[in-house]
Amino acid sequence: MTVKVEKIEGGIPHNTIMVAGLIASVVLVYLTYANVLTGTQYFAFFGGLATVAALVWGSHTIKHLCSYGIGTGVPSAGMMAFGSGVIAMLFATKYGIAAPIVAVILAAVVGAILGYVANNVLNMKIPVMIVSLVEMAVIGALVLMGYAAMMSGSFELSALTTGSVSILGLSLPSYQASFLGGALIATAFMLGGIAIQHPFNACLGPSWTQDRMLYLAAECGFLSMIAAAIMSMPLISMGAALVSLFVAVIGWYYTYAKYIELSKRDAFSWLDSKPIPEVEGQ
Repeated sequence: MTVKVEKIEGGIPHNTIMVAGLIASVVLVYLTYANVLTGTQYFAFFGGLATVAALVWGSHTIKHLCSYGIGTGVPSAGMMAFGSGVIAMLFATKYGIAAPIVAVILAAVVGAILGYVANNVLNMKIPVMIVSLVEMAVIGALVLMGYAAMMSGSFELSALTTGSVSILGLSLPSYQASFLGGALIATAFMLGGIAIQHPFNACLGPSWTQDRMLYLAAECGFLSMIAAAIMSMPLISMGAALVSLFVAVIGWYYTYAKYIELSKRDAFSWLDSKPIPEVEGQ
């Protein structure tokens, strides 16, 4: 048994958001490869922008899935996204320049398996479950890869596992000073998990509007990017980290201001609404 989806008139179709989010996040992750081509780390901020694009897409995927009456599953959907996405992301990093594409393909396979189990073994019978979990797994993989590229300057395995420390003026390799060895991947997991869940939960209700939720998703993405930029300072050059921080702060300020503007608009439209009448006898 499934719950009927109520169609919301207007707005951007979900498939359009999905295609735009997928293309934007993959392209932005690839733009961090300019670090390798130029021998610098100043292009790491593109990884953060990739996470924002994927999180905007992810917030709408959660909305799409939870239109079937499983609103209490919003947090578990977010954790499912990153739990399955981290598998694909870590496996794909060994494939060098092809890593983002491999991550997308592998995450889609993992998501399809999880969706099949949810619908046919756990018997949830949600029509969009398999497609949505495929999307969520891909989103989780791309967000984590974006954070990895932003914090370490690259999405390849060697950069994620080896950092360096300075002792008496000598630069020595150190596993602990890396994205994986320093457990920054765990922090990235939670930054993405919270950011992808919050927008729909915060905007849920009779006054839900698509543009307000998507701006909140972008705001959450940039806010997480600020934290990631600060955490990148021990791993990449201070100049590159400050560029990421600057981009994140500018993006956050704009999206936050826009979200407040849209919140005031939606609040104003409900000023003259009457309270929901209580059913007699209850």
